[in-house]
Amino acid sequence: MDFAGALAMRLPVDTRSTVISTPDTAPASRRAGFRPWADWSTRARLVAVVLFIDALAALISCGVIVLNARNAVRVETRASLATVESLVADTIRLSDAASPDTLLQTLDLRFKTLRHVRVAVLDADGDQVGSPMPPHRSEREAPRWFAELIMPPIERHTLPIVVNGRRLGTAQITTQPMDEIDEIWGYARALSITTLAINAGMLIALYLALGRILAPLQRLGDGLTQLEHHDYTARLETPGARELAVIAERFNKVAEALSEVRAANGRLNRQLLTAQDDERRRTALELHDEFGPCLFALEANAASIARIASGPAEPDREKLAARAAEISAIVGQVQTVNRELLNRLRPHGLGQAPLATCLDLLLRGFGQRHPGTTFVGTFDGLARGYGDLVDLTVFRCVQESATNAVRHGGATRVEAEATEVEGQLRVTIRDDGSGIPAEHRTGLGLSGMRERVEALDGTFGLDNDGPGAIVRIMIPVPPERVDENNNAPSA
Repeated sequence: MDFAGALAMRLPVDTRSTVISTPDTAPASRRAGFRPWADWSTRARLVAVVLFIDALAALISCGVIVLNARNAVRVETRASLATVESLVADTIRLSDAASPDTLLQTLDLRFKTLRHVRVAVLDADGDQVGSPMPPHRSEREAPRWFAELIMPPIERHTLPIVVNGRRLGTAQITTQPMDEIDEIWGYARALSITTLAINAGMLIALYLALGRILAPLQRLGDGLTQLEHHDYTARLETPGARELAVIAERFNKVAEALSEVRAANGRLNRQLLTAQDDERRRTALELHDEFGPCLFALEANAASIARIASGPAEPDREKLAARAAEISAIVGQVQTVNRELLNRLRPHGLGQAPLATCLDLLLRGFGQRHPGTTFVGTFDGLARGYGDLVDLTVFRCVQESATNAVRHGGATRVEAEATEVEGQLRVTIRDDGSGIPAEHRTGLGLSGMRERVEALDGTFGLDNDGPGAIVRIMIPVPPERVDENNNAPSA
């Protein structure tokens, strides 16, 4: 192929459509691909990231291939051009004895099938010797856009054919890089197909592997949905991945804790209902057993006074005084029972008197009801109060612990201590009794104390190993407490 033919092949190549369409279509594809990014699954996002990295690597590889191929084609064509120039010069020098026509025909035939260059032999009149060879291309002909990317400038050298000082014609040597470009295209296409196949296989393997790796996350989501619907029986199988295994283990522990809390809440609700029923029954019995006879006695004395007053004779003042004394004694008994009942429903003075005073009065009352047991209280360093919930909790815990020490442990000495240390309210009740028997079932007293304390983010402990029993309670001091000088809460 001569220079005109090579130039004719290059002129029809129009890459404007490719250059123009690339900026228009690339943003559109990016907009279409990344718009639903927030709705994609983790697997789709990871695969998209890998695809993006592959595409970026492919662009970089293509750029490197084009640069190397352009340099390789330029070097190859220039080397072929220099080689053919030497061959043409040697052929002319070795054929001095040949006739001009034979020499020109020999040159035309010898250099008709060269690669990377084309040699056109012209006679003295400028006409081409022999018929031009049709352009020969390989089966893997490179597309025009690829040829435009790496094709170097066409070079043409003209050598005069001179024999014995006579110019017989010229030899025009033109570089033909399409031969080398076709070879490079074949290698590039094979490499691209191989790389594409490898990447496709890798993406398929990655997609399947991500499906197996991320499957525990799907099960985790289903488990969380169960927890959201208050189904705390959800459990996750331990996956093979260490990180996901830790998540599954924590999920199972959380579900188990929620299940236990739910069960504890159920037990607490049942205990509260039972406690309410017991309190109502106990109050009804006291009203019946204590208030009933007193009211009957008051009614009987009132009737006796009425009979004495309505009699025909002068009323007997001694009988009236006796009936009045009986009525006064009955009223005193009713007041005592009423005070005990009110104190059980709500400790008298709690929230109005200092907490230490209320606890001292509580132990003093225990001492009066149980003269065989010594009750000692140490409540130094306490504030006036810590709020209704904390004060009532401390009061009930001391009350219940003293009751257990006398009723179940047969204690002769009960010591209660309460103090505030480093933002913690510490309460300790110890006795010298036999402790709570092992066969004794945990009743509402101990469980009630524990639940009251834990509801205030405190800790409850029972040391029943002997001698006696020790109850230890720690409750964080609330940020607002009742001031010592007045009852207003202060931070």
